[in-house]
Amino acid sequence: MKRKYSKGFKISVCELVLKEGLKPQIVAEKMGLNVVMLYRWVSEYQQNGDQAFMGSGHSAPADAELRKLKRENERLRQENEILKKAAAYFAKHPAEE
Repeated sequence: MKRKYSKGFKISVCELVLKEGLKPQIVAEKMGLNVVMLYRWVSEYQQNGDQAFMGSGHSAPADAELRKLKRENERLRQENEILKKAAAYFAKHPAEE
């Protein structure tokens, strides 16, 4: 059965390795963790600091911003296509006065 660990637990375990200088193998053994998983946590914590371990369904602020920009880019692309079609239509059928 898959166990879930809180963000605080993950951070405290990572700090044992990084700040206290304990070996990951020893920390993993004492905490009942898989050493590979601990290495992954430490790597994520080093890269993202307190923004690490956002949890399932939550994304880092940079990822959220990227998704927002992609949605906006797609909307603008569609608007551009509509304007191109409208310009082509009005070029063929000029307004009669």
